[in-house]
Amino acid sequence: MSDEPPNRPPNAGLLDALRVPRNAAVGAAVGVALAAVAYLARVLELFGPFAGTREYPVLGPEGWFLLLAFVLATSTALLVASALTVVEAVRLSREL
Repeated sequence: MSDEPPNRPPNAGLLDALRVPRNAAVGAAVGVALAAVAYLARVLELFGPFAGTREYPVLGPEGWFLLLAFVLATSTALLVASALTVVEAVRLSREL
């Protein structure tokens, strides 16, 4: 057996064809925008004060909501980038 990797075409062509860098940038922009809106709406109480009584240890409510906004931004970015990449893959497969 040889220790050399098998001959495979570079992945850069596939990533470019599926427009992955563009999709990731769009996903990141949408995720950050959605998280910023959700964070500001909650922290600035744009829809009124929160009716529940909760304690937010260590970080306070702003810190915890900032962490939640980060999770929302990353998951939304992944979802949007994945969906755009699947749409691009379907479009390319129909062209062939």
